[in-house]
Amino acid sequence: MPASSASTTDDAKSSAPSGGVQSLERAFDLLERMADAGGEVGLSELSVSSGLPLPTIHRLMRTLVACGYVRQQPNRRYALGPRLIRLGESASRLLGTWARPYLARLVEETGETANMALLDGDEIVYVAQVPSKHSMRMFTEVGRRVLPHSTGVGKALLANTPANEVRALLARTGMPAATEKTITTPDGFLTALEEVRRLGYAVDDNEQEIGVRCLAVSVPDSPTAAAISISGPAGRVTDAATEKIVPVLQQVAVELSEALASSGPGA
Repeated sequence: MPASSASTTDDAKSSAPSGGVQSLERAFDLLERMADAGGEVGLSELSVSSGLPLPTIHRLMRTLVACGYVRQQPNRRYALGPRLIRLGESASRLLGTWARPYLARLVEETGETANMALLDGDEIVYVAQVPSKHSMRMFTEVGRRVLPHSTGVGKALLANTPANEVRALLARTGMPAATEKTITTPDGFLTALEEVRRLGYAVDDNEQEIGVRCLAVSVPDSPTAAAISISGPAGRVTDAATEKIVPVLQQVAVELSEALASSGPGA
């Protein structure tokens, strides 16, 4: 074979997607579809949603089960496996690390404590915080878990979730009152979510803790549902302060989204 032909053939082989790469892409796609479906699905459901033939899905799932990233339930359905927890926890910590410079800017421009939170299953988990420089300031422990219905970040994260899914989540978690101002009915919470969509931001007005107000926005196009917020004494986070703080929150959320899309600051 002429050298030029050999070179062309080799180039074609190197540029074509390998079976291994394609299998990897398909495996990650199946994991994401399982997560979107609530963490447990049947093979036929995956076949319909992905368009892949059942034998291909079965082969990929066997590999994922062997690696611990998927487990097969007694009812023959498949669920996300325990090894993903370790990956998720590490990714959450890294996401919080990436967010800290943006939270620091929020503190600098608003004067209040800034937080980042994720929706993890049915709960809100705080993954990063930069405290206010005020002597009187709010403090939320990183890693703390709370229910969505009593928080600004919870409202921001669920604002665009279909109503039936929100009702199902609330039915699973219940709606205990953290304070006398906590929303404790599904209809009341759905009304609050309508307000979040109308305004473009969420408010926790003494609903998690009396004397504390929180303003929150979601991070658009985040690889996992995320929101950032500021929290402070109700006497400082007034309606007048809200008008100045919300545009800053929204701008920082957009910039953080862009950073995450480029695999983090400095990418």
